[in-house]
Amino acid sequence: MSPVPLYQAKADLFRMLAHPVRIRVLELLCDGPKPVRDLLADVDIEASNLSQQLGVLRRYGIVTAARESSTVVYALAGTDVSDLLRAARRILTELLVGQSELLAELQEADSS
Repeated sequence: MSPVPLYQAKADLFRMLAHPVRIRVLELLCDGPKPVRDLLADVDIEASNLSQQLGVLRRYGIVTAARESSTVVYALAGTDVSDLLRAARRILTELLVGQSELLAELQEADSS
């Protein structure tokens, strides 16, 4: 079996991240480990759906789960995910700034 090319592995990673609930959970975990009950309160979805999304993140090794008595606490597996989410915010900000500048130019052209 031949190894997966790096570009394919990256595409698979981004596909795995491409779910709003997973992104929201990762953003919440950037602030530190959280028990499932806190994630449920902040994400506002059914427990089964959250469990499914957490399972995907766990299988990919993005998050870790630790049992503390009857509670499962999730945490980011490393700091790189936080860095990636910050980079995504910077990219989105730049895109939106560019779009707002283009919108202003279009509005100015329409009013002329």
